Amino acid sequence: MHVLVVHNRYSSAQPSGENRVVDEEVGLLRAAGHRVELFERRSDDIADLSLLGKAAVPLLVPWNPGVRTELAARLRAERPDVVHVHNVFPLLSPAVLAACADAGVPVVATLHNYTQICPPGTLHRDGRQCTECVGSSTALPAVRHGCYRSSRLATVPLAVSMSVNRRRWWSGVDRFFCISGAQRDILVRSGMPASRLVVKYNFVPDPGARREGDGEHLLFLGRLAEAKGVRPLMAAWDEIAAGGGVGVPLVIAGAGPLEREVADWAAGRDDVRYVGLLDPEECRKAVARSVAVVAPSMSLETFGLVVAEAMAAGVPAVAAAHGAFVELVEEGVTGLLHEPGDPASLASRIRLVAADPARGREMGEAARRRYEQRFSPAVGLERLLEEYRSAIAGRSGGENGAPPVRNEEAGSSRGTRASGDGGQEK
Repeated sequence: MHVLVVHNRYSSAQPSGENRVVDEEVGLLRAAGHRVELFERRSDDIADLSLLGKAAVPLLVPWNPGVRTELAARLRAERPDVVHVHNVFPLLSPAVLAACADAGVPVVATLHNYTQICPPGTLHRDGRQCTECVGSSTALPAVRHGCYRSSRLATVPLAVSMSVNRRRWWSGVDRFFCISGAQRDILVRSGMPASRLVVKYNFVPDPGARREGDGEHLLFLGRLAEAKGVRPLMAAWDEIAAGGGVGVPLVIAGAGPLEREVADWAAGRDDVRYVGLLDPEECRKAVARSVAVVAPSMSLETFGLVVAEAMAAGVPAVAAAHGAFVELVEEGVTGLLHEPGDPASLASRIRLVAADPARGREMGEAARRRYEQRFSPAVGLERLLEEYRSAIAGRSGGENGAPPVRNEEAGSSRGTRASGDGGQEK
């Protein structure tokens, strides 16, 4: 199969789960013998633009005519079987869809976040969930609140793009890949065409390293931001420490806007280690040595890569009981769930998983089995090719373009398995 992948890469200054997913998917397809080409832009390149070029970037977010011309010419020359769109912000724009329509090429798009219905893509504002723009014909609330980078001016291009390109997305994409049933539920309720929304979970490469023994620490691995639940985690750990601790330290790995706050909180403590950013190999080792991975996100995560990576390593998770986490984590079987944003609930679940090593090992083994059944590369490749073929057949008249929704995609999040990358931090 000949696939053209369209992606605007996130800034290299911020580790990106979405970039990783794209790269790993491309590698998986190529290893299986498929021809995969890339049509990319890099947010890093903005820094090298002239002052005038930088000023023009916001104007091109809703529509970049040069991209349409360039991509359409390439599609006519190369004739791929399918175009797979990931991220188009800020340098590509939805003009890529017009280029695909010009060339008559089937299009699939992975929805890594909620940018179809929320300008910053997070459904989160001021420390709480927010759905003011969901179902609205405009995104004026996002502009009023300055939802992107806390700036009204920076939010305007995203809000305009979401409003003016809504129908183009919904009519120009043959298949939308939701990365969890929870995400699909929300998008269907927002008015997106249910017949085009299918669930295709992210796959996770086998890490090689598996947990041996009971683990050495609890681990938070991710962006140090309010939406990721860092503050409730610190409050929960203070409560645990006040009660005598759990016998193992908390390791916090990552970077982000709360980095200084986390570093100051951890300084001088024996029960907390802040280790900053880790490289991929260090991340794998840290996960494999964990009693459990802690994922206390305040946002409705579309997937949750760190939880899936823990499963691959045979490590249970303690995660917030909302969004995609209720698909990844089966309560008491592959991990434990806590009330979102509630430090006391989080503290109680951490105590429980740390106090019973035998149960922790059982949950880790069950998590590994679930990984092999749902999130392994072999399963990911099969599912991806299945949906590519379905989109191609639908465009060629082999089917009506609206496949029946499978049971695992039908809307219930229970019993089935994200940042995604989470939002528009480019």
